[in-house]
Amino acid sequence: MFKLYYYPNNASLAPHFLLHHLKADYELLLVDKTSNAQKSEDYLRLNPVGRIPTLVVNEQPVFESPAICIHICELHPESDLMPSPGDPNRPLFYQWLAFLNNTLQAELMVHYYPHRHTNDEATIPNVVAAQGDRVADALSIINDQLEGNEYLLGGTLTACDYFLFMLAEWSLPLEKSPLEFEHLAAYLKRLCSNPTIKAVCDIEGIDLKPFESYS
Repeated sequence: MFKLYYYPNNASLAPHFLLHHLKADYELLLVDKTSNAQKSEDYLRLNPVGRIPTLVVNEQPVFESPAICIHICELHPESDLMPSPGDPNRPLFYQWLAFLNNTLQAELMVHYYPHRHTNDEATIPNVVAAQGDRVADALSIINDQLEGNEYLLGGTLTACDYFLFMLAEWSLPLEKSPLEFEHLAAYLKRLCSNPTIKAVCDIEGIDLKPFESYS
């Protein structure tokens, strides 16, 4: 039994996709950000960073969304959600997951939480504007990778695709959204027909219409 501590449309979304895809035996446990529950004593005992998500497997808590995704994949090597050792795509899996987390997600976090990155509130509009360009740069790199590829690593769906879909959804409100990029937009529309993405987005109240309406 997996226990996923989550909040809708948060960094727990990618692990939620994986657990659903695998038809795993899992329980969703809401961490109510509106009441700052992620900073409660009980939650901090599981995740001292005080962020979402946390996954508990066999009483062992694991935090950080990409680490959780890798852990889930390694527990289910038959799933092909992560290339097996020796597969030429194995290092590329790590490369793209690291890029998504360390570049695209990191830039999005500065965009949405600019006050954490300056001690002068007057500079916040400049921080936000600059981040729009940085996010667009990252999306452009992904768009180029998807030219001629069905999925991020080529012809096989992996955990990287679920992680990317999560970040693309967060990127929609930006001036240069993922839907401005031809290959990325077409890819995201294709992913909307994935049964797991449909089901989990329904559970978490995420609207897929912006992706589905792309033409």
